[in-house]
Amino acid sequence: MSDLEYVNPEYYKKGIEVIKFVQSHNLNYAEGNIIKYIVRHKFKNGLEDLRKARRYLDFLEEEYDQDK
Repeated sequence: MSDLEYVNPEYYKKGIEVIKFVQSHNLNYAEGNIIKYIVRHKFKNGLEDLRKARRYLDFLEEEYDQDK
């Protein structure tokens, strides 16, 4: 496996690459990680990735609460 394949496995390249989607929508770090973990959960870490996505979603919710 080449270094590029390790950094960008096939499950990130179905349709539009996750990084290109994140950039095209000007998503921040937390938003990008939510997308990343949702996209890969079926192919890599299952429930663990869904929990990681939820953690970043919780972080975004906390930001909204702080802005009130």
